[in-house]
Amino acid sequence: MNTVNAVNASVRLSVSSLRAHKRRFAGTFLAVFLGVAFLAGTLVMGDTLRAGFDTMFGNATSGTDAVVRSADAITTPGESEGVREPVDTDLVSTIEQVPGVAAAAPNIQGAGQLVGRNGEPIGGQGPPTLAGNWIADPELNAYQLAEGRAPQKPGEVVIDRGTAERGDLNIGDTTTLRTPDPVKVTVVGLATFGGEDGMAQVTFTGMTLADAEKYLTAGPGEAASIQVRAGPGVTQQELVDKLTPALPKGVEAITGQESAEENTDMISSQFLTLFTTFLLVFSGVALLVATFSIHNTFAIVVAQRTRENALLRALGASRRQVTTSTLVEATAVAVTASLAGLAGGIGIAAGLQALFPAIGFPFPEGDLVISALSMVLPLAVGVVVCLGSALLPAARAGRTAPLAALRETAVDTSGASRLRAVTGLGLLALAVGVTLGGVLVTPSIWLAGTGAVLSLAAFVVLGPVASTTAVRILGGPLDRLRGVTGGLARRNALRSPKRTAATASALMIGVAVVSLFTVFGASLKATMDQTVSRSFAGDVAVSTPSFGAGGSGLSPRLADAVQRLPEVDTAVGLGRGVAEVDGKGRALTVTDPVALERTFDLGTVHGSLHDLGSDGMAITEKEAAKQHLTTGDTTQLTFTDGQKQTFTVRAVYGQSELAGDYVITRDAWAPHRTQDADTLLAVSFKDGVSTDAGKAAVEKIAAQYGNPEVQTRDEYAQSSAGGIDMMLTLVYALLALAVLIALLGIANTLTLAIHERTRELGLLRAVGQTCSQLRAMVRWESVLVAAFGTVGGLTLGAFLGWVLVKASDGASDSTFAFAMPPLQLTVVTLVGLAAGALAGLRPARRAARLDVLRAIATE
Repeated sequence: MNTVNAVNASVRLSVSSLRAHKRRFAGTFLAVFLGVAFLAGTLVMGDTLRAGFDTMFGNATSGTDAVVRSADAITTPGESEGVREPVDTDLVSTIEQVPGVAAAAPNIQGAGQLVGRNGEPIGGQGPPTLAGNWIADPELNAYQLAEGRAPQKPGEVVIDRGTAERGDLNIGDTTTLRTPDPVKVTVVGLATFGGEDGMAQVTFTGMTLADAEKYLTAGPGEAASIQVRAGPGVTQQELVDKLTPALPKGVEAITGQESAEENTDMISSQFLTLFTTFLLVFSGVALLVATFSIHNTFAIVVAQRTRENALLRALGASRRQVTTSTLVEATAVAVTASLAGLAGGIGIAAGLQALFPAIGFPFPEGDLVISALSMVLPLAVGVVVCLGSALLPAARAGRTAPLAALRETAVDTSGASRLRAVTGLGLLALAVGVTLGGVLVTPSIWLAGTGAVLSLAAFVVLGPVASTTAVRILGGPLDRLRGVTGGLARRNALRSPKRTAATASALMIGVAVVSLFTVFGASLKATMDQTVSRSFAGDVAVSTPSFGAGGSGLSPRLADAVQRLPEVDTAVGLGRGVAEVDGKGRALTVTDPVALERTFDLGTVHGSLHDLGSDGMAITEKEAAKQHLTTGDTTQLTFTDGQKQTFTVRAVYGQSELAGDYVITRDAWAPHRTQDADTLLAVSFKDGVSTDAGKAAVEKIAAQYGNPEVQTRDEYAQSSAGGIDMMLTLVYALLALAVLIALLGIANTLTLAIHERTRELGLLRAVGQTCSQLRAMVRWESVLVAAFGTVGGLTLGAFLGWVLVKASDGASDSTFAFAMPPLQLTVVTLVGLAAGALAGLRPARRAARLDVLRAIATE
């Protein structure tokens, strides 16, 4: 009974405290709310997207009961979806004779990029740009005709409605389809996919069967797969069982349901998993920042209530009651803020569902999917983070001695703690040693990651010690620039080193992550520039502006057309093929090896690139070492058409960044090619031809081949790194949440500090300090705290950025360059300082509004 009464007393005490001091926990509430809302919104959005795509693919393929395709796929490193051998369209007649089959149709699919009304290509920035034959059977066709008619004559196409809107194309319009050879096409119909205007940002062009065979395959009679519809009463699995015995060796049948699941899994692995993981990482950063802010709030509250807790102990309250009282307050804040965060997360997901279509990404229609995990996990995380952050302050409150009621507030001596300094320096030395071992001695991502975590821990432990020195140095100029006001601001920041360090740590983490990505992004750009400068010896590059699976590539005929220009010395196109080398999937560079050597710096070449012929290849030194090959050795290549051929290694070269690891001739690739395309055309001009004159001549020829982009070497390097700027923009937008939580922590700390120093502020006003001087003192204190956090974050972020670059260098065949962007890091510094000034505005106004006489009378 006594235990129950004690708990009830603790709860009543906590409720009374919360009612009396609601403002104390406003910053904590907001920190938990924002972190939980971001996490819940990410989970709900991920579940909704998965369910939406699952429904969309299910609806689109509901009429396809079986898919006949090649059984084996060749998958190259870094790609989740392999390349399959085409199937013979003659199989359609065989399949139609199988009992239980109602209809069958070949499905030809390849790359095809439409050009919009403004002359610019549509899509190509990641998602595939597809073209294929228009299947007449509406149940077998994943696309449904919404307007117009199906293609009947050569040059007629149906396109998805989303592509038509983005390219401002209408029925009856004539445009260009890059296959990659430019084909003049006329739009005769618009289609939808699974009830949507399109499949995400994928573009689709439906052609006649004859046109699809002509432009998308190596020859007639080949298809990517055959779609099959079952007769009445035949299940999908029964249909597959009936088809399997009738199919030749190397060809398989899978159910339509399995095909839809594979498509959904492909979207999940290539986009959804990456996207949601990306957002979850930033949710974690936001919650980590919130942890410091929450801990600091409770630490200050406990420190302010030292005398109150001591009086409770003197009146008979036990340690457990005092500790429980603090934890009950934390639980109340945690639960209410987390529940509000769940509602906020649902609102975020709903907002993104409405926003995505506006920025060109069609969010699948349908209600939000709110699973139990999406609600329970953020709620649990919010409560655990808040309680975990309050645990140490609560324990400290329970250890308050009854005699503390008779003493003045304890002085914070953490800044002069010898134990803390020794522990922190030892931890820092261990972190540096582990990190250097992981990036320089034995390249290991895990060792480097462990070192990074230890570095963060070392910064946190050393924070109070470092804050004393840092604030003295950073605040030194204030004495001269702001006089007494600046000096008071500096001394206030020095008063509690532990509090200053904890407050600054939240901002430090946000700035560190921003700095890390800024340094890594600049290093990626420098790496790309280094790669182009070192490997590409040409004057201009012709390419299609795309990354990922998008774009249709360049016509292989463009290289010959450019080569005939009087201004051009050498024009070499780099195509791409796929084959298994001794059982392992590898990407092949298909090109003219002689022209390649003249236009690209391949390093030291052993052997000769002049006589590869139709059965020879060249490989890099690294790949030769992996495969235990040297010049004169033979190895077997298995192509996607199932053919096997023995190749002789006739050259081994040093560098591979743009040329790839395996090089074969066009003659060697021709018998095995499907839809042929070049990924890059490098052009060198004759002596005396200026870059501008040569570029203009190449642009005229390129305009006849779908108008791909012609760029100088520097322009090509910059455009190749264009996706990095997009990534950084998204990173900065997401990290704004972490910085916002850090600012709330600074503002909350200052507000609580003002409450703690009420009498002191009243005395300052009484002896002549003006309202403007008081506001300036509080603002400059906020700026000093922010400056300490910003400088610490820049130092930690730059170090972790270097670690990430070196770790990536060790894990990749490419050589990464490290770069520190001074302009961007200066902007980060200024933003951090401005953030500190902004965080101090509200506490400064509150301090200036204090009644002087009441403030002096405050105990």
